[in-house]
Amino acid sequence: MPLFEVETDAHIIITWADDEEAASRIATESYPTENVIRLLKRPRNSWVISKGLLGITGQSEDPCSVARDCLAKASGDKVHAIRLYMKETGTDLEHARKSIESNMVMGW
Repeated sequence: MPLFEVETDAHIIITWADDEEAASRIATESYPTENVIRLLKRPRNSWVISKGLLGITGQSEDPCSVARDCLAKASGDKVHAIRLYMKETGTDLEHARKSIESNMVMGW
């Protein structure tokens, strides 16, 4: 069964369908108030989305790695580790606290 890309007014639907008419029908049933703008049969049986296109490139380290590193720098001092985490990641106090505490529980 071929893979189709169906673009409507507000969505891009990736679906398997027997033919273009079936793919269009899926989009219409899912979003009845939207028009099908573009319908394209994909050349392969898979779909790939570029992280660069979505702006996800160059992300920092894994949050758990950062939290464990902050705990190590703070010699296990939770309050100091939270401050370091906030400084390194730019997150708020609540998120930093949860990250540090969850990594303390996991046995940093």
